[in-house]
Amino acid sequence: MPLGPALFLLTAGLILRFAVTDRIDGVDLTTVGTILTAVGVLGILLALFDMGRRRDAVVVRDRRDVY
Repeated sequence: MPLGPALFLLTAGLILRFAVTDRIDGVDLTTVGTILTAVGVLGILLALFDMGRRRDAVVVRDRRDVY
């Protein structure tokens, strides 16, 4: 998951968890906020792990090898 959507999910989850006081019949908004927050944190961790892995895999080619 890219970093942008993960940050969006984290933000939306925290807003639903702590800032929204409205009620919807059959939906617990604090639970939805907690789930979105957890998915956002997991997405951030996966994005950071993926960024670190990409930096390690550097391939350097010499032009002399092509010919």
